[in-house]
Amino acid sequence: MRKSFYTWLMTQRNPKSNEPVAILADLAFEDSTFPKHTDDFEEVSRYLEDQASFSFNLGQFDQIWEDYLAH
Repeated sequence: MRKSFYTWLMTQRNPKSNEPVAILADLAFEDSTFPKHTDDFEEVSRYLEDQASFSFNLGQFDQIWEDYLAH
């Protein structure tokens, strides 16, 4: 079973980085309602579009998701 997107994303945290994946990781870390236990693209994407307490470029999210699937 694949680890959750959130679990993988936390390995990408780097507050000093300007890379989109590091920015998203830090934003997700600070968001207590981010879906932590899923590996479902639609669930995470829908959350980012409709419920997240922050805004993030969804085009960049698509690339980050591809990187997640590659690991």
